[in-house]
Amino acid sequence: MNHRNVGAPIITGAAKQRRNRAWLRWVPAVAAPAVIAAGVLVGSIPARAGDALADKTPAEVIALLAGNRTHTFSGTIEQVSELGLPELPATGPGSGPASDDPAASAIEMLTGEHTARVFMDGKAKVRLQVVDRFAERNVIRRDDDVWFYSSRDNSTTHLTLPAHARDLPLEDPALPGASPDSTSPENTMVPPTPQELAAKFLAAADTTTAVSVGPEVQVAGRAAYNLLLEPRTSGTLVGMIAIAVDGETGMPLSVEVTARGGGEPAFRTGFTSLSLDAPDPALFNFVPPPGSTVEELQIRHPAHPPVGPGSPGYPGTHTEPDQLEAGIKDKAGSYLTGTGWETVVGLPADAGAGAKLSTALAQNPLLAQAVAVVPGGRLLSSALFNVLLTDDGRVFAGMVPADRLHAASSAP
Repeated sequence: MNHRNVGAPIITGAAKQRRNRAWLRWVPAVAAPAVIAAGVLVGSIPARAGDALADKTPAEVIALLAGNRTHTFSGTIEQVSELGLPELPATGPGSGPASDDPAASAIEMLTGEHTARVFMDGKAKVRLQVVDRFAERNVIRRDDDVWFYSSRDNSTTHLTLPAHARDLPLEDPALPGASPDSTSPENTMVPPTPQELAAKFLAAADTTTAVSVGPEVQVAGRAAYNLLLEPRTSGTLVGMIAIAVDGETGMPLSVEVTARGGGEPAFRTGFTSLSLDAPDPALFNFVPPPGSTVEELQIRHPAHPPVGPGSPGYPGTHTEPDQLEAGIKDKAGSYLTGTGWETVVGLPADAGAGAKLSTALAQNPLLAQAVAVVPGGRLLSSALFNVLLTDDGRVFAGMVPADRLHAASSAP
């Protein structure tokens, strides 16, 4: 049931639908504590004088990172991107800091600077505050209740987590069993976290990758190992990745990505302050402010869900997180070509991604300026990734040179 208070801003049905789809993007983040446990990152700096960390091999640092179990902390995190893309600024409270358009929202997240505050106390108490230029967005989880609040229009959305979504695997891009509408790209664009990025980059680190440990670094006042990944292939735009791994807990503190041939990181994200003390319990309580609209967010299920034994929701059946993760990876595999650093994601025209990207380009002149017309389509280029939109509506993307995308689009 919808509740509207007297004097609350009027939000049209279409606007509500767009806002609710946007909020769904955050559900995996608050449902999986590991996602919040690292946040968005900032570049590392040389360690200050003090007790040096014990020497570790790359394998030992990776094992330390994999063993991270930090679920109680608070901190401020920052992300800085210098990808060569135009920054899409918010012009004021009316325009909103985060675009309703999914493609434009993704570009916004990958340009300029972004700041957030993260609070976590155990696996079921999480608060994320994203600070935009003219507004603040809050995501608060306490047990099964998740609240989303935006000061831009004083709007509140509430979600009760279903049993199958209370402990999603880190890589899960959407709620299992959700409708096609709620698993579309616009609903799954959760900002990357250190733990997510570290896991993805390490997964791409095959025999073509040189792995080493650089000089100790200091991030948010904490000594960290500097794990370095260097692709030894010309088939990627990535030159070097530096992951700062907390020397005490193994928590990823920062990630830097430098483009091939680049001198400075093109993408930096990490903690600027961090405390491992338990946050104030009051931070996880939320009451809608006076005049706020309150919407109940529903998680819709497929019209014909599987009903056989072993299927999620079947009586007596419990689906483990690793089973969900395996299913997601199997489904994603059909859209991938290449391996490791040379992986290309290809989406068919009927997936709708091409239409959404075309709409974003038409509505954002700054974004359109970054696109070049190429044989067979249009190319959005950056220092670390390329996106090819073909004339027939397909989309190909990857951290690879443009010719790799053209080759993938021409493959039978």
